[in-house]
Amino acid sequence: MATSSSARLNKSVKQQYMDLPQGHKVQAMYIWIDGTGEDLCCKTRTLDSEPKTIEDLPEWNFYGSSTLKSKDSEMYLIPKAMFRDPFRKDPNKLILCEVLKHNRKPAETNFRQTCKKVMDMVENHYPWFRMEQEYTIFGIDGPPFGWPSNGFLQPQGPYYCGVGADKAYGRDIVEAHYRACLYAGVELCGTNAEVMPAQWEFQVGPCEGISMGDHLWIARFILHRVCEDFGVVVSFDPKPITGNWNGAGCHTNFSTKHMQEEGGLRHIEEAIEKLGKRHHYHICVYDSKGGRDNARCLTGHHETFNNEFSAGVANRGSSIRIPHSVFQDKQGYFKDGRPSANCDPYAVMESIIRTCLLNEGEEPVEYK
Repeated sequence: MATSSSARLNKSVKQQYMDLPQGHKVQAMYIWIDGTGEDLCCKTRTLDSEPKTIEDLPEWNFYGSSTLKSKDSEMYLIPKAMFRDPFRKDPNKLILCEVLKHNRKPAETNFRQTCKKVMDMVENHYPWFRMEQEYTIFGIDGPPFGWPSNGFLQPQGPYYCGVGADKAYGRDIVEAHYRACLYAGVELCGTNAEVMPAQWEFQVGPCEGISMGDHLWIARFILHRVCEDFGVVVSFDPKPITGNWNGAGCHTNFSTKHMQEEGGLRHIEEAIEKLGKRHHYHICVYDSKGGRDNARCLTGHHETFNNEFSAGVANRGSSIRIPHSVFQDKQGYFKDGRPSANCDPYAVMESIIRTCLLNEGEEPVEYK
């Protein structure tokens, strides 16, 4: 299994430098989404003191033409969310940023800004989300982690939530990522091995409003960094291996104040009816706003649905699923199984809010 050259470096040598005191200075790592809409970039600046709020952080910039973000030579980084840095530790920070073009307009892959406007319009509904992020661990230039270069694995069946060296591939990476997220302040609520070997899932939330997207993007960044230290790579490809293997999604749970109250099932069913009428709109948004190639996953096989809208109770093959417990309690949430692993959470959240909570004419901006 090929690994990166950096993984073969002696990590104890680095540690002696990381143990050095840093005085009163703080390292702030600015993180942003690049022009692919899927990959992340970062760079670090020194601050004279520990920032307490997002307003304490200065704007910054970067060369857009160097990161696939834009042809513009200079782009603006606008701090929007701050987390503890699990790699450099306190008092250092991870800073999630929006990207603006030279004219201060949102970059083409900046879906956070319109999402935030929509969230502000429905804040009295207290919308919350929980997103289930699936991913696959790969060697640098080989098959998925732990897979033989030549030969075959036992078919799918024993790997989901599996235990043992022959079933769970890469648990050290999963555990490291879990603890790093908790340290950072990410609302990571669980994790499990998935159906395909070397494929895993972590869940983020419930988070209210725009914070769901912020926490998921930082969780993805931390996973990339953990994999970097282990010398492997993470893939959010919706169908990482062709053939009789499961794809990778980012199932999105959604609820509102009314859905969680007594009799909330009626509000859930009304939302699902609206979603059914705008099914192709959602498929288009999910596929074009970050989640490219979703169709390779949504085939009607491997616990997915085909291109037609469907809804059901505890049916993993439905577009929208109501969990058994929710149906029994007559209140709670529903799950949208359509977003792919590489989706942009801001675009997914915004489209759900627009369909389920906004009436015609209330939209603050045209969704293009």
